[in-house]
Amino acid sequence: MEGKSNIFTIASKTGYSVSTVSRVLTGQAEKFRISKKAIDLISETARQVNYQPDLVAQTLRTKQSRTIGLLVPGIDNPFFATLSGSIINLLAARGYHTLLADSRESEREEEQALQMFKGRKVDGIIAVPVATRADNLEQIGRDIPVVLIDRHFKKTTLPYVCTDNYAGARMATEFLLKRGYKSILAIQGVTTSMPNQERLRGFTEAMEGKPIQYAIAGDAFSVENGHDQVIKAFCNGGRPYDAIFAFSATILLGTIDALRELDLKAGKDVGVISFDNNGFLDFLDPAVTRVEQPLREASELAVATLFEIIKARRDGLRDPDLIQKLIPPTLTVRSSC
Repeated sequence: MEGKSNIFTIASKTGYSVSTVSRVLTGQAEKFRISKKAIDLISETARQVNYQPDLVAQTLRTKQSRTIGLLVPGIDNPFFATLSGSIINLLAARGYHTLLADSRESEREEEQALQMFKGRKVDGIIAVPVATRADNLEQIGRDIPVVLIDRHFKKTTLPYVCTDNYAGARMATEFLLKRGYKSILAIQGVTTSMPNQERLRGFTEAMEGKPIQYAIAGDAFSVENGHDQVIKAFCNGGRPYDAIFAFSATILLGTIDALRELDLKAGKDVGVISFDNNGFLDFLDPAVTRVEQPLREASELAVATLFEIIKARRDGLRDPDLIQKLIPPTLTVRSSC
């Protein structure tokens, strides 16, 4: 009742009808062509009276929670933190809240997060999946619109927007070969994840038929993995590799730390290249050459795709044409190799 009383208070203070106030406060102003002047006045008045909507009642009444579930496998990973921030901002611009869950690369925790999203009656889900099979997400997608981002399944009925990891890894490897490196250590991440598998495929196919020595090590997108694999590879005091390809920015940070321990300098003693883009890579010494993923473009397309499905289902229409897109990455050259 308090929320209802507040709506009447706002209507009284602004001179607009209760229905107009309600439409503005529930995000339906554009639908009913309410003027910007009215939206601004009602919104400011709502702020002044500390209006708190009854979200449960609103969800029951409109069958919309105006909330999107966002599932990532590691919010402590700078890549996923940046991706999450981009998506959250895009959703906020549409007047939606984000319910963020971290699966921590665990299928069990992913399942728990998805069940939580269902219980909270989210209007849609954007997910970076960790499961090896699409079945569960596809089943949920029949009831709740689901769009995958960053990772996808080889055969799936779900829409997805991802980086072309194969092309990016191949581009990075060919760059190292053109620079004349003869012995390359590739440090990979979670071996079951689709991005890792595609990066590994791009790396190994680029090396086929080349008179180059190489090795593949590691099993996690973590700083510790990057550090430990470099220490193991260089522990005999020699320099068995003249270049290192880190499959993520977190692996890169561990790589740089290990090289410092070994009194080796990236770009001088060992060439270093990384997958993932992050602004801090330009502030390392030396700045790091990397494969940059189109995060903003991927986020925008994933959010737009999700809302196209949401709108179609609310209008009683079939889902729009399936979008399954791989976006080409770019190579940013710096002084680390």
